[in-house]
Amino acid sequence: MRLIRRLLLLTIVGVGGVAAFNYWSQHGWAVRPGVARLEAQIAKREATKLATQAAARANDAASKAGDTLSDSTLTAKIKSKMVLDDGVNARGIDVDTSDTIVTLTGVVRSTDERDRAVRLARETKGVTKVVDKLRVRS
Repeated sequence: MRLIRRLLLLTIVGVGGVAAFNYWSQHGWAVRPGVARLEAQIAKREATKLATQAAARANDAASKAGDTLSDSTLTAKIKSKMVLDDGVNARGIDVDTSDTIVTLTGVVRSTDERDRAVRLARETKGVTKVVDKLRVRS
């Protein structure tokens, strides 16, 4: 039992030492920017594909229910669009929907981000009005 504990301790210390060496020496394993960029593009493409499929399923369900979207479905569609958009920080924006009227609240980085978020909400099928209560960070 002591041997197992010692081996486990040595393994933890060894891994920590390698990590510390890589961090402080700047000579450790480098992440190749091209590979990371490619992986990010693949992940974004897959996320877009999944969001499109989810939106299509939501649209099919809405059609079956008489083209009336529920508030939560509209909110989810708008938040999905914002998450997938590089120009909008979706975490800083709250989306509330009541009877096809969408209210956007929160703090954004710029007027361009604010305009993009409002436009994404307006372009969503089923939204009749967008109330903009977004504040631009000064």
